[in-house]
Amino acid sequence: MKMEKDKRYISPGGWFSLSYPAAWSEFEDGEDSFLFYNPDVWTGNFRISAYRGEGAYADECLFRELKENPQARKVQVGTLPCAYSTEDFEEDGEAYTTHFWVTGRKDVSFECSFTVKKGGAVDEAERIIRSLEVRDANVKYLPELIPVRLLEIYRINEAYEWLSGKVKDVLKKDFQGEESDIDSMQQLIDKALFAPKKRDAWLSIGIVLCVILANEVDGMEWRTLVDGNREAPVLLQVDTGVVIDPMKLVWSKVRVQEEIHLAAIYEDAWHQLEH
Repeated sequence: MKMEKDKRYISPGGWFSLSYPAAWSEFEDGEDSFLFYNPDVWTGNFRISAYRGEGAYADECLFRELKENPQARKVQVGTLPCAYSTEDFEEDGEAYTTHFWVTGRKDVSFECSFTVKKGGAVDEAERIIRSLEVRDANVKYLPELIPVRLLEIYRINEAYEWLSGKVKDVLKKDFQGEESDIDSMQQLIDKALFAPKKRDAWLSIGIVLCVILANEVDGMEWRTLVDGNREAPVLLQVDTGVVIDPMKLVWSKVRVQEEIHLAAIYEDAWHQLEH
């Protein structure tokens, strides 16, 4: 049986990238910490935090961990030297072990942990650590589509809640995220509620158009586009590879002072998917 490819993750701000198992997903965790695990068959929680310093900051953090943590020992994971330690604990009568790695490259240090049932394998975590790459701020990387991150999911939900709230408050109508709601969105625009310079408002309208498209068309999935400093949600038709960018639907037209007719914009997006 052919194994699914690993998923790729690029951190907010583009500090680092990693690959994680295809069956895993990203989940909410503490600030500046990223959590991944398999939601269907739990094999462990993998957390990673990244810290940027100056010069050989990663080496300094590794040496400090080895010096200050008597449990830590130096190991090699792929090409990365790591300070590795473990900690056992019990929860609800079940024994667990958390494995810790402090590692990094150049000016970026990583703190990784993997919590499993006691005696559980750590090969999935080591595979992720082996894939770690520090991204150079001075390098222009090619644009990438990666599985949609929590950050962009929050942005999509925020846009939808904001616009549906506007429709309910101003027009006293329900909003279901269906094609029939486009007329209500147009009414808000016709009332001149959104100033031409309110970029976030127009981006939100584009995102909600894509939400409607995803609800109406099979095979649509959200992705995160990482393109230089731009990190944004886009819609991908999985079978054809056609990408619909919410920014280009509305905001790009507002910037050049085009009149906005959402029904026509939505129809054009449909035509893109058909071809």
